[in-house]
Amino acid sequence: MEKPIFPSSYIRITQGYGEGTHSDSYAIDNAGKDSGISPIYAPFTGIIKKIYPNDANEVWLESIDKVEYPDGTIDYMTIMFAHDNNVDDLFVGKRVNQKEVFYSEGNKGNATGNHCHIECAKGKFNGTGWHKNNSGYWSINNAKKPEECLWIDDSIQVLSSKYNFKKISTETVNNTNDKIVNPPKPVKKEKIFVAPKTDLYGVYLKANQRIIIED
Repeated sequence: MEKPIFPSSYIRITQGYGEGTHSDSYAIDNAGKDSGISPIYAPFTGIIKKIYPNDANEVWLESIDKVEYPDGTIDYMTIMFAHDNNVDDLFVGKRVNQKEVFYSEGNKGNATGNHCHIECAKGKFNGTGWHKNNSGYWSINNAKKPEECLWIDDSIQVLSSKYNFKKISTETVNNTNDKIVNPPKPVKKEKIFVAPKTDLYGVYLKANQRIIIED
């Protein structure tokens, strides 16, 4: 079972949930290492369920199976990303593997500087994927706090964050790809005959078989 991993190599949250345009939502803006455009990795193996190019190139990714949340929840997960400048390479139904680069930071839509807007939700994609909240902003359905949904590993550097993300080792994330390099050798079965008395015995042997006589 996969553990969803924070989708950037650097955590630098410039706007947290409940702040400004994130009022009444659990959305965060992550600006990565610097003001440039950083890649965004799939937090889990998932399927693209919706693309909305008319605003900020929002993309909804749904896990193909249930995942393990840092808070102990076992369920499907859906995440919405926004602000990539170009999503022409993406399409609904596309499968993306965990930690595969599939999106980018950008400034498409209502954005100041390059960053990625991230919203996490419990369960599968449903309805239109979002709703207008009480503050008048569009928010993902069944929203859940990002630190309750995403893990970090040894490859992720935390530059600025108000939230405590639980950490796991990179080895734990990659354990599904582990292979047995030196499989154990099969144990040879030996048949032992003990002479019940002193006598003459006959033995029939096939080619390459051998017999050992012990006193």
